[in-house]
Amino acid sequence: MDKAVVKVAILASGEGTNAERLIQAVAPAVGVEIAWVGCNRRDAGVLARADAAGIPSWVFSKAELNMGEVQSRLIEEGVDFVALVGFLLKVPAELVTAYSGRMLNLHPALLPSFGGKGMYGHHVHKAVHAALCEGKVQETGITLHWVDPEYDEGPPFFQVSVPLDAALDTPETIAEKVRELEVAHYAPQALRAVVESLSLSHTTAP
Repeated sequence: MDKAVVKVAILASGEGTNAERLIQAVAPAVGVEIAWVGCNRRDAGVLARADAAGIPSWVFSKAELNMGEVQSRLIEEGVDFVALVGFLLKVPAELVTAYSGRMLNLHPALLPSFGGKGMYGHHVHKAVHAALCEGKVQETGITLHWVDPEYDEGPPFFQVSVPLDAALDTPETIAEKVRELEVAHYAPQALRAVVESLSLSHTTAP
């Protein structure tokens, strides 16, 4: 991609710890920048994290998302790649199409299991724990996947797993194991997705 600076936008709904990790990973990367952070909740912690990093943010409503205003702003500001990090609203099909192959989501489980509407955060970890107790799973993990019009059904880009113990693990310990995977893998893999999806000539990710 023949462009001096590749612009990445983050869409998030919560505390933004993984968004902050991506911001920190991108900061030293030559030719890639976080252009702005979009959020659908005024009280979300990710807004304070963006402000602390000096990154512009925008709070929008579900109606604004569905009416195309978010898509218009992304395009107007020259955003090349969109990272969904704990973003809880369904992305409109038109926006998915506009950023096909350039919109990545983080999911706290090994898709295609434990995905779909309502499967986010602790809801996922409780479902994984229930399946563990029933002998249906022996591991969990994280999935970075390309976004399509349906919840959590896009092609996977990266997955990593961690073993579970039915005698010891709880939804809380499962959440902690997933968090450790996110700390280790999310930012470098998301940055790799930017580089590969845009066919950047320089290497910015491990």
